[in-house]
Amino acid sequence: MEKESLIQKVWDLAEPVILSKGMELVEVEWQRERQGWVLRLYIDKPGGVTLGDCVKISEIVGDLLDAKDLIHHSYHLEVSSPGLDRPLRKKEDFKRFAGDKVKITLKAPREGRKNFTGLLRGLEGEEVLLETVEGEVVRIPYQEIKKAHLKGEIEF
Repeated sequence: MEKESLIQKVWDLAEPVILSKGMELVEVEWQRERQGWVLRLYIDKPGGVTLGDCVKISEIVGDLLDAKDLIHHSYHLEVSSPGLDRPLRKKEDFKRFAGDKVKITLKAPREGRKNFTGLLRGLEGEEVLLETVEGEVVRIPYQEIKKAHLKGEIEF
């Protein structure tokens, strides 16, 4: 099974359960690492997640994955908080984290640049507003974003 397809199937399986526990599924990663294949789920909730939250979701999702038999070889399941560099995936994320420092990478260069860093100013329609360190407000079409995440160390 190709990577994107597996990630989507895991997302579709895990998200309803995580939501039912009052948490949010932030990201799913599937990659080969030194110790073997790793399926990593990042969860969040207001006030942050605890170790107990991660253990609970790991047990529930692990049982679901075993029952559905989606992955046919050994792997490690990890569930954790997204941390300080939390990814932003959904449009709601760009509203919710307005005022925070972010890094946005585009799918294709725009005016010679693919990477933009600055203060997130929210979402207007289909455009993400970003204030750069130079004070310029850049409008980035949501569909052009390859990835975005919170970035704690930008100086203004």
